[in-house]
Amino acid sequence: MTIDPALLSLYPTTTTVSPDGLLTVGGVSLTSLADTFGTPVQVVDEVALRTRAREFADGLARRRSNSNVAFASKSFPCTAVYRVMAEEGLHIDVAGAGELVTAVKAGVRPDRIVLHGNAKTDAELALAVDTGVGTIVVDNWDDITRLESLPGARQSVLLRVIPGVDAPTMAAIATGHHGSKFGLPLGEARRAIAHMQASSRFEVSGIHLHIGSQILSVDAFAEAVDAVAGLGRFDVYDVGGGLGVRYQRNDKAPSIDEYLNAVTAAASAHLPDDAELWIEPGRSLVAQAAVTLYRVTTVKPGDPTFVAVDGGIADNLEASTYVGTRMDATLADRPGGDDRVELVGRQCESGDLFASDLPLADPRIGDVVAMPMTGAYSYTLLSNYNGALRPPIVFVRDGVATLVVRRETYDELNARDVV
Repeated sequence: MTIDPALLSLYPTTTTVSPDGLLTVGGVSLTSLADTFGTPVQVVDEVALRTRAREFADGLARRRSNSNVAFASKSFPCTAVYRVMAEEGLHIDVAGAGELVTAVKAGVRPDRIVLHGNAKTDAELALAVDTGVGTIVVDNWDDITRLESLPGARQSVLLRVIPGVDAPTMAAIATGHHGSKFGLPLGEARRAIAHMQASSRFEVSGIHLHIGSQILSVDAFAEAVDAVAGLGRFDVYDVGGGLGVRYQRNDKAPSIDEYLNAVTAAASAHLPDDAELWIEPGRSLVAQAAVTLYRVTTVKPGDPTFVAVDGGIADNLEASTYVGTRMDATLADRPGGDDRVELVGRQCESGDLFASDLPLADPRIGDVVAMPMTGAYSYTLLSNYNGALRPPIVFVRDGVATLVVRRETYDELNARDVV
């Protein structure tokens, strides 16, 4: 049984197909992982995760020595993933108290944490200051007022600005356009910078911007750098993340090299030569490192034929949330085939649709479906829809599988009830 090379390229870099057609990741067969840990289960290729982190960090450093990569941890806020990113030397950006606490629990040094958020509370900012968070991204005047009221030493901050760039992506995940809820318009940003520079509470290190997620054209990134260059000379320019990825075998997306070339070229053209350039990859860093395994529960022949699995939007909300995003998949022991099916989940929504017109090899009840490109936002957006239990996460490396997050239990599902 052969696998389409374009489909294989969506799986983690250590993925192989044995002569008898078994898919393996990290030296472990996917069917054996399903047998051992049950389904649904998210399998993370640790080597692929670390390799991707190095591609970003080393690639940026080669192009601009004064640079930093921060992992946009909202894409996969799992303790084990935080630990890997910290070990690979990346800064970590968090967007709330829960992510901050998890990062610290994972061993991330507080001075290497960047706190984001457009609606930070008093408690979150106090926690960040007390923890010693290295950088706080100021989003609005309320952030400024709250930080000025908190005791402590001078706080290093970046001011988030709206560059006015309409990134080519879905409206729900565009953030750099005029009218965005994130950051301040350029004119107001100048007033905020002047205010903070006059205050003893702030060390204004620089500017932050972010134009959105799942962006498949590098031109928009360069345009955003150009837009903020006129705000003044700063030590740090954080240009965010947002590089998109392929979800289906025929999709196209810029490479890391193409992205880094565009961003660093724009920085060289518009920013001070000695300024630090920061980027914040999330989706493009973690998406390909993970595969989610499901078991087929129902095959409903017809026109179309529906193949239903034991997971769905409770463990992969992105396929439903972002219009137009569909996944790809194959059977873990028969990676090929030409039976065209609708691959659907078990949650009670017609939108719980993973893939349309998906080629599978004679799917049957009990088959293991291996869905690639699930490392970004699957864990982030987990829910208990229809009473689904949140699935485990298993790291694989060199033929060894390690459980890093266990499956939720029914007792835990109801543990917060007080009646």
